[in-house]
Amino acid sequence: MPLDFLIVERSQIMRLDRFLSGQTTLSRKEAQAAIRRGEVTVNGTVQRKPDCSVDPDEDHISLGGKPIEYQKFHYFLMHKPAGVLTACSDRKQQTVLDLLAEEHRFPGLFPSGRLDIDTTGFLLITDDGALSHKMLAPRSHVAKYYIATLRDPIESYYAAAFAEGITLETHGEPEPCLPADFAPVSEKVALLALHEGKYHQVKRMFAALGNHVEQLSRVQIGALPLPAHLQPGQYMVISEAEVQQMLCETPFSEVSTYYQQFFRHNG
Repeated sequence: MPLDFLIVERSQIMRLDRFLSGQTTLSRKEAQAAIRRGEVTVNGTVQRKPDCSVDPDEDHISLGGKPIEYQKFHYFLMHKPAGVLTACSDRKQQTVLDLLAEEHRFPGLFPSGRLDIDTTGFLLITDDGALSHKMLAPRSHVAKYYIATLRDPIESYYAAAFAEGITLETHGEPEPCLPADFAPVSEKVALLALHEGKYHQVKRMFAALGNHVEQLSRVQIGALPLPAHLQPGQYMVISEAEVQQMLCETPFSEVSTYYQQFFRHNG
């Protein structure tokens, strides 16, 4: 049985200090100190033992008099700006996690999938590893939609080439790509839907056709589009219902029609 299907439902019972460090921006040591100072109550009673067992679904836990609403996982949808690394940390360059407000820097967060440093758009930041794996696995057939601005005009044969599956070259060896959906949006702008994620894939696919990608943005995953009001560098908390939209299919024709109309009216 594939490992990605061996997901075991674990008990929600956990240590109080672990609960605090997972639901707030406190480190485990800071959580332990807060508990020992008497700043934490469980069901209305001050609890000074960091190793006290709690059930997040049943117990009412407060820190400094403020109730903590339990969230098993956190989901943030970011409009990644150009020039920022899709990474958890880096000694020299700013990362997408650096863009999160202090109150949202929960332990275990990571960017789901990778966007090149100069690529912008839809980026999920979460601590839900199972969801991320399902979203990125080719077998799940979750579509990732990209808008590519090209150096040269789109040729008539591009759609057939993408539908057939473009073959790239890696270290001198052929690397076939899965078939991809393609639609022209304007003379030099194209919409592309991929169901896999190879290194610099979109740029390399157009290069294989003799063209060059000048700008690239991911605009949608599954049935969830990047909100128009979300500016580069901004992010928003999304619900589990919105997360599930990312795992749903939208007919490519509907998505392409939307962006063709959008560019027709907005240039």
